[in-house]
Amino acid sequence: MKAIVTEKYGNSDVIQIKEVNQPVLADDHVLVRVKAASINYGNLALLTGKPFLARFVFGLTKPKFAIPGGDMSGVVEAVGSNVAKFQEGDEVFADLSGAGWGSFAEYVSVPESVLVRKPVNLSFEEAAAVPMAAVTALQALRDKARVQPDQKVLVYGASGGVGTFAVQITKALGAKVTAVCSTRNVEIVRSIGADTVIDYKVEDFTKKSDQYDVILGTNGNQPISVYKSKLRPGGMFICVGGSGSQLFQSMVRGVTNSKQIKTFLHRPKTEDLVYVRELIEAGKVKPVIDRSYTLAEVPEAFTYFAEGHAQGKVVIQIQ
Repeated sequence: MKAIVTEKYGNSDVIQIKEVNQPVLADDHVLVRVKAASINYGNLALLTGKPFLARFVFGLTKPKFAIPGGDMSGVVEAVGSNVAKFQEGDEVFADLSGAGWGSFAEYVSVPESVLVRKPVNLSFEEAAAVPMAAVTALQALRDKARVQPDQKVLVYGASGGVGTFAVQITKALGAKVTAVCSTRNVEIVRSIGADTVIDYKVEDFTKKSDQYDVILGTNGNQPISVYKSKLRPGGMFICVGGSGSQLFQSMVRGVTNSKQIKTFLHRPKTEDLVYVRELIEAGKVKPVIDRSYTLAEVPEAFTYFAEGHAQGKVVIQIQ
């Protein structure tokens, strides 16, 4: 089968397209013919080995997982003898970041437990855009921040992969959402349900009088003190992405004057992906896709993604 292989850390120039052996099907595994995958920041860390702390997970001197790719959608090709929930022909999607990665390939063999049936109202490309970004947003908002109906939530970096899902999931949780993005993304963010959209190239959200119960920072380099000043007493800022200094400040600040400063790392969780699928099938959440690339164009896809300006998700067509 064809697969993307990275044998050393670097930029898109270390990406190779190779013929490799098709994975062996274990008794409790499912062989999936991959139709589409997508890129997340975890993929970028696995490619570059940066930040350096990521190497303690991905391998100190070279990538521990030679075939990258976490998000995946596809069709069940075969099932192991102990598999009960799936059969040949089932359409599935999954987050493979906790199961060896590997979705940038024509086939994957994965534990039955990580697979979820694909939303019936999404294409394979759309489904592949969902798992890691949507579950990150869900876990940060519902579980970490415990967002409640009618609370005020600000999403900084609302047009990216996590941000577009965060806007929609905030609305699904019954809260009011203010989205911060650049001029070119205002209409996209408004179309997915933001109550208020602030174009940071035109106006500074810090100059407004509004304060928020929750601020979700998905990118940017604002000092943590700025976000803290816009929180209500008892409010929470959650950092799920941004500059290195922002991440460091979030880790060391903790609780200050009843305002909580938190970092957050996504954890692959099948039941959370099921919850997201239900939101999608109910019409409350939909993926936003910026660009789609073929398997042969993965180096170009990574180069574009690393620039940090994607509107929603960057998707890879595998088959």
